[in-house]
Amino acid sequence: MTEEAAVEARNAARYYGSGEATVKALDDVSLTIRKGEFFTLLGPSGCGKTTLLRLIAGFETPTEGQILLSGRDITDIPPNRRRVNTVFQSYALFPHLSVARNIAFGLEMLGQSRAEVGRRVEEMLDLVRLDRMADRKPAMLSGGQQQRVALARALAPAPEVLLLDEPLSALDLKLRKEMQLELKRLQTETGITFVFVTHDQEEALTMSDRIGVMRSGRLQQVGGPREIYNGPVNRFVADFIGETNFLKGMLEGGRVRLASGESLEVPGAAGQGEVTLAIRPEQIRITDDGPIEATLTQTVYFGTDTHCHLHLRDGTEIVARLQSPPSGEVGLTTGETLRLAPVPGAVQVLEGD
Repeated sequence: MTEEAAVEARNAARYYGSGEATVKALDDVSLTIRKGEFFTLLGPSGCGKTTLLRLIAGFETPTEGQILLSGRDITDIPPNRRRVNTVFQSYALFPHLSVARNIAFGLEMLGQSRAEVGRRVEEMLDLVRLDRMADRKPAMLSGGQQQRVALARALAPAPEVLLLDEPLSALDLKLRKEMQLELKRLQTETGITFVFVTHDQEEALTMSDRIGVMRSGRLQQVGGPREIYNGPVNRFVADFIGETNFLKGMLEGGRVRLASGESLEVPGAAGQGEVTLAIRPEQIRITDDGPIEATLTQTVYFGTDTHCHLHLRDGTEIVARLQSPPSGEVGLTTGETLRLAPVPGAVQVLEGD
């Protein structure tokens, strides 16, 4: 992966309607996606991530701004003249063609020779590990195998950028997890820039080199998975990426007095006034001398983890995630009063809503 830009959006906006009925699907987004990286656009439905993907693909034209590919302005260039391919939620395979012929289709449309098409199809079949299924029709394949065919077909012309619009959404949970690893392997082996759209934060954290979190047509934060998980810039990002406890309090002199009355030291926190603290459930410990008092209301067993639901003295709900012991019993009793302590450095002071 290099620092050279594969895709750039410069003040890109996409509006629908006019006047008071105008909908800003994408609102002044500027973003650089590097060559050779796996970049994920993450956010809830309607946040603008698919709209941005469609602008990159050329299926839509921005109302304002520019789209660049390897430094070249492609804003007004039609999709068939961009070195960009797309894999959709529905794989759109030709049911009457074999796996090999599906992969060959795009290459034949580009006018490549029969020998070159054959060689490239063999390479793609080997890449997606379907070389023994070259003569099968799509109906004879599993969902995961059909997705691999769609990927092979999109990768065959060696695009500069591969766009993936929630391609795992139709798969069951186990297969989806397997395909997460498969997609990352394909991206690493080919070196092609992948731009992946999803609303699933686990997919984003598992596969991405970097993630762009979107909300209401705007980018909220761009960074690596660990950076975004451990250092969210606002409450929306903290809430959308994983589970988070939010505590209101007053900041003064590097300490925050919670609404429940307890005081927490927050090293590095400056200023004063009302703030929101974010603490991940797995970053809370139950200790005899913890600064926060809470009452256990429920425990929920998740196999490897047990979630402890608690109430602070003012009624605020908080969850602590403990690793389950071999017996599966964490040895706590509902109604018990416990002391909690955040892991050092785990408390985040958030801005915005």
